[in-house]
Amino acid sequence: MHTAVRRVSASKSSKKSSTQTTISRFFTNASDRAQPTEQINCQDRRHEGRGKKRLSDGGASTDKRAKLSVSVEQERDEELTVTPSTLGKTVSSKVSISHATLTRLKDFSCPGSSDSVMELEPSHSGKAEISASQQHNVIMHNEMVEEFKEEPIKEFSFSQYAKNTGNRKSLEEPSVSNRRTKTIYTPLEEQYMEIKKQHVDTVLCVECGYKYRFFGEDAEIAAKELNITCHLDHNFMTASIPTHRLFVHVRRLVSQGYKVGVVKQTETTAIKASSANKSSLFSRQLHALYTKSTLVGEDVNPLLKLGDLEQAEDVVQDSGNNYLMCVSESFDKQSKELTVGMVVVQPSIGDVMVDCFKDNMSHSELESRILRIQPVEILVPSDLSETTERLLRNIALSSVQADDRIRIEKRESAMFEYPTALSIIKDFYRGGPHSAARNHEKGSYSICMGLESPIICCLGPVIQYLTEFKLEKILLCSSSFKRLSSDPDHMLLSAATMKNLEILCNQTTGSVKGSLLWVLDHTQTLFGKRLLRKWVSQPLKSVIDIQARQEAVAEILSSESSVLPSIQSLLTRLPDLERGLCSIYHKRCSTQEFYLIISSLSRLNVELQALMPAIQSQLSSPLLKTLLLDTPQLLSPAHNFLKVLNEKAAKTGNKTEMFVDLTDFPVIRKTKEEIESVLLDIMEHRREVRLLLKNPSLDYTTVSGQQITKGNLEKKSNYKPKLPFNDNQHYAC
Repeated sequence: MHTAVRRVSASKSSKKSSTQTTISRFFTNASDRAQPTEQINCQDRRHEGRGKKRLSDGGASTDKRAKLSVSVEQERDEELTVTPSTLGKTVSSKVSISHATLTRLKDFSCPGSSDSVMELEPSHSGKAEISASQQHNVIMHNEMVEEFKEEPIKEFSFSQYAKNTGNRKSLEEPSVSNRRTKTIYTPLEEQYMEIKKQHVDTVLCVECGYKYRFFGEDAEIAAKELNITCHLDHNFMTASIPTHRLFVHVRRLVSQGYKVGVVKQTETTAIKASSANKSSLFSRQLHALYTKSTLVGEDVNPLLKLGDLEQAEDVVQDSGNNYLMCVSESFDKQSKELTVGMVVVQPSIGDVMVDCFKDNMSHSELESRILRIQPVEILVPSDLSETTERLLRNIALSSVQADDRIRIEKRESAMFEYPTALSIIKDFYRGGPHSAARNHEKGSYSICMGLESPIICCLGPVIQYLTEFKLEKILLCSSSFKRLSSDPDHMLLSAATMKNLEILCNQTTGSVKGSLLWVLDHTQTLFGKRLLRKWVSQPLKSVIDIQARQEAVAEILSSESSVLPSIQSLLTRLPDLERGLCSIYHKRCSTQEFYLIISSLSRLNVELQALMPAIQSQLSSPLLKTLLLDTPQLLSPAHNFLKVLNEKAAKTGNKTEMFVDLTDFPVIRKTKEEIESVLLDIMEHRREVRLLLKNPSLDYTTVSGQQITKGNLEKKSNYKPKLPFNDNQHYAC
């Protein structure tokens, strides 16, 4: 009997009948789950084919199916002993599931005992017969199930099965560790982390051969702002940009308010190959830092002509004024007065302004100065008052465009205290690396000591901040410091006037378009744009000065003189002279930029001298005559500098051949003699290598200014070449 029941039950489980249990039975209510069901272990898949074959032949009739189901129930009653303690396990574990469902749920298992699973094996005997006693047992079993229906049954949850499966797997198989989670860093990653610890708030561009790479969070920021690909490499996310596009991407990151650091290699392939640790990592260090107010240097300013910048793709244009403003405040509890100190610096063109004033609780005076100057970066202490911080935040977020917003840099409040700031000023003007320039400006320290204490509290942090960017030299000439509030020649417009008249920006989007400056600005040069901006935001007070300016403008517009068009054509071809001269002053210019500025000043001097007779005879405006006649005398030294420069070497970046006449440069002359000695050794070495390799055409070459590997040469000759004198010379095999 048992064999027949098992055979018939196995054939039934393989048929797709209407009584087959599916996955939906697991999500029914508690009363439905209490119904007795089947759970079949389908390990032998050979019998599944037999069942399908019978099904294709027509299968059994409806009456026979009913008898078979009763036989299955009787067999279950005989094999299982149902008690109140085991009924819950028996009912919950008896579920009939198809093979496909079991395959999908292979990671889940029932917590019931092994005895509750009935293994039904097919038999080759005939059809099963059902007796009356067996039918009686089935009826008794159904009655017992109905008695226990009201007992609470735990709801089904896949989490318990997943937990049991995980425990079972952990006992059977040892866990395999993830290689990505190992704390093993490459030498380059360790070098990056060491530099990053010193500059946590900086997005670092690390030079690696012919490209610059970003790592970690810096890579994610670069991918977002620069629209480049970011991917996982070893332990960090990484992104890269080509070397020749560095200035474009640095400008774009800076325009979004980030502080960007450029990390460069301090040794080349030739130096590395000749050193004792040639197999180690290239040494790198932070070369330059850039923010909105400190965009000075050849990495970010390779183009100086306005037309070239406009034609260059994806280049972020410079704003009219890249001012850095430092603000400190002190509140007197007795007099209940708020005193504000301010220092404003523009390192790119050399402007330095200071101010100290009384302000009310609404900070209207501070707001008027910020709107007048429109700084791109503000330096404040960390313990700034809530009212001032709210004002700065509202002004910074007034612009819709992110690249027009003000960057706020918070520093330690201890740096803004008077003793600390005074100590920084003393060290800067009396000691340190700027002794030569300091001797030229002996009265700078005494002038600074005459400033008010709120200004001193701002000047110290500004010196320390610009020192990080190597731009502190702009503060050495303290005699050129200008006062904002006590300027007798210009008006100080209030914040309400600047806003309501929309002098520098509109009130809708905060941009220049639609403002008074936008309507008046038809200038052709960058330094002309900056001058017009000052004139619009700082109107003249003196009637005589106003009339003189009006006469000059009227003569330019209505004069029929031939000299004015010539002067206009001459001036429109000039590069940004202000920025170029300051770049030379900071020693951060390239040879191309240096030659461009010197040659432009010399050409301007020569052409203005040729126009001097016409200027004296044809122009009537005293202001125009004074400006045009005094300029050639100021530019006369430029011609002497141009005579000693080699144009070809300057344009190609060859510093060793840049100077033609070294009479006035003894240090350069001595250094060049040493270079010539090394050059002779290198030429001798080339002759030896040619003989050794039997290749008379072997010569040095350059690859994008970087050295190529000398592996082929060493393999052929087993001979290590000597170190070339110039990093731009390489071996070509």
